[in-house]
Amino acid sequence: MKVIASTLRKGNVVDIDGKLYVVLTAQNIHPGKGTPVTQLDMRRISDGVKVSERYRTTEQVERAFVEDREYTFLYEDGEGFHFMNPETYEQVAVPEDIIGDQKAYLQEGMAVMLSVHNGVPIAIELPARVTLEIVETEPVVKGQTASSSYKPAILSNGVRTMVPPHITAGTRVVIMTEDGSYVERAKD
Repeated sequence: MKVIASTLRKGNVVDIDGKLYVVLTAQNIHPGKGTPVTQLDMRRISDGVKVSERYRTTEQVERAFVEDREYTFLYEDGEGFHFMNPETYEQVAVPEDIIGDQKAYLQEGMAVMLSVHNGVPIAIELPARVTLEIVETEPVVKGQTASSSYKPAILSNGVRTMVPPHITAGTRVVIMTEDGSYVERAKD
């Protein structure tokens, strides 16, 4: 199916010269003079090579038909990351290079969106937020209230993030999976 280049978003899959690419970033650039262009950063699904392309915003790009299904994360082993379709109970193994640095946020039983093309998983979308526990952070320093300074902390998945001064080790916090930033204290 052909779509106009400017409608492409992150996570879309396009077919260029018979190869599938997943869009990592899509920017529409309108220079003061000349034609507006769409800048696409893409990753070739077959071998993971990153490619950068520019299209005139009105150009047509072939969008691949991809099925987005909800899967539940089960476990990780030498073959990769195993997910299960909650309706059919069919399991699928996803190689590590597709998951990339998001693997730190995967939790057992977590529901994710897997993009599947011809039965092959090609991209994954995690929930926007995840709840994790702080395992290590600096102690609270009294009298440091004037500056809204965040302090470094290490989460239970090993990722470093910045948290407000009142958060102590053992606190459960909500983290954005996109960039690992602190949102709020967990309500539970």
